Amino acid sequence: DLIAFCGMEDNPRHFLHMDDNEIEAVLERTDDPNLRLSLSFGIGMHHAGLTQNDRKICEQLFHDRKIQILIATSTLAWGVNLPAHLVILKGTEFYDAKSKGYVDFPLTDVLQMIGRAGRPQFDDRAVARIFVTDTKKEFYKKFLHESFPVESSLHKHLHEHINAEVAGGTITSAQDAVEYLSWTYLYRRLRQNPTYYGVEDSSERGVNAYLSKLVVECFGELERALCVTVDFDYAKGKVSVAPTPLGKIASQYYLSHTTMQIFATRLDSIDHANMFCDLLHLLSEAAEWAELPVRHNEDLLNRELERQVPFAIARGRVDYLSPHAKTNLLLQKHLVRGELPCSDYVTDTRTVLDSSIRILQAMVDVAAYKGRLE
Repeated sequence: DLIAFCGMEDNPRHFLHMDDNEIEAVLERTDDPNLRLSLSFGIGMHHAGLTQNDRKICEQLFHDRKIQILIATSTLAWGVNLPAHLVILKGTEFYDAKSKGYVDFPLTDVLQMIGRAGRPQFDDRAVARIFVTDTKKEFYKKFLHESFPVESSLHKHLHEHINAEVAGGTITSAQDAVEYLSWTYLYRRLRQNPTYYGVEDSSERGVNAYLSKLVVECFGELERALCVTVDFDYAKGKVSVAPTPLGKIASQYYLSHTTMQIFATRLDSIDHANMFCDLLHLLSEAAEWAELPVRHNEDLLNRELERQVPFAIARGRVDYLSPHAKTNLLLQKHLVRGELPCSDYVTDTRTVLDSSIRILQAMVDVAAYKGRLE
């Protein structure tokens, strides 16, 4: 659309501040054909599907004010310091595979993106524009003009933290765990904003009771995942906890307790006749892959990929929007050195391969613990 707009102007290259010789030299160094076309009009692009060389070219040209427009993903606001006079957020939603629909960007991401508006060395003011639906207009007005408190997320990821402290010997009882939590930001916010965390009694006694309940529930889930052993001494009213080998493995490799449970319970059912296939499926079931992005309509790409790889994702009904299914397919495509359908899948493959090493190492340790190394 921007290129079409440029074509309607008297000077189609008014966003470009380079002479013909200079832009030709830049285009010769550019790998992506679509980027070459847009750069010739002074419009850059920056996303994970581009090569590092292409991204660096766009960053440098925009920084040097040789191109006036840079179209980027939300992650650019976090990773690259490229302020601009005008920042436009084309929308505030992204596709989330877990909910199978579009969800709002975190407010911190929106703040970070509009925070790129302003060039101290050139401007005394800057402009940020956010395109939203009418239903969200008032919310974003309030959000931009009033401060929002920063809340803790520790209670949502408590298992990994508690397991690591148990494995390290810092926590040996429920009382130790409560004392540990009393030194966290979660404890401070529980006292100041209890309703956000579902605490009815905001007194010190009520907050401690909430933490005690949180710790006991966490111990129970870790025990069911075979990561800790819990001993209830009803006579003394004490709850003791000790690490298991699986809990230490999870702590060592920074893995979820649910991943340990999956590995420990599923390794025994590996079919020797189809060992490689079953192990690949087991690897792709790790909880860590849940954060792998699955974008809108990628289920169609995943269906097509399944026809090109040696092993089917699973027997029976398959959720092609599952990040675990996508992980399975990307691993198989990498092993057979197959061609991927788009640049997003290339980036996702790098993400999968980066994490695969430690998860595979954990699988080997779990197999050794269970005496399954053959």
